[in-house]
Amino acid sequence: MSDTELTQAHEAIASGDLIVYPTETVYGLGADALDPDAVEQVFSIKGRDRSKPLSMAVPDLETGREYVSLTEREAAFAEQFLPGPITLVVERRSMVPNVLTAGRERVGLRIPDHELSRSLADGPGPITATSANVSGTGSAHRVSEVDQSIRDDAAVVIDGGETPGGGSTVVDVSERIVHRRGANADSVERWLADEA
Repeated sequence: MSDTELTQAHEAIASGDLIVYPTETVYGLGADALDPDAVEQVFSIKGRDRSKPLSMAVPDLETGREYVSLTEREAAFAEQFLPGPITLVVERRSMVPNVLTAGRERVGLRIPDHELSRSLADGPGPITATSANVSGTGSAHRVSEVDQSIRDDAAVVIDGGETPGGGSTVVDVSERIVHRRGANADSVERWLADEA
């Protein structure tokens, strides 16, 4: 991705628009995670149930701490597994909007193991981290697999080639629960067992 494309993507996010971007798993649908209207657009375009929260991506753990509160155990887990294809469910701070978390006090935090994704999240603020697909349909590994309606609604579509596929493992360390098994799930479960 060129500097011009990165600037265009950051400007789109700052303007409340959506982008399609590659990650270390599948193509994602990004918007300003702190802008309720932009987040609402993500739900609308995906046709996603409003009771199902969205995650947010940040470039690094230091930045993440601006938006979430981490326990010592969660921080130790994050140091071990992030960046990586893991969604860490943690306590949100007050600036994280209800619409993103479906009213819950916890939010999924992503630090992608993908330089381009982290660069996108290192702009106006955290971005939504959700697959760029219509809810109930398969995830996209190539831009051409992203539903045309989503591509049409996105202000910027970044073609990063084919992604590896799979999905992130969603884990709540405080509750010792793996909500969704994905990449590195076995290692995550071993860590939870060893740190019990």
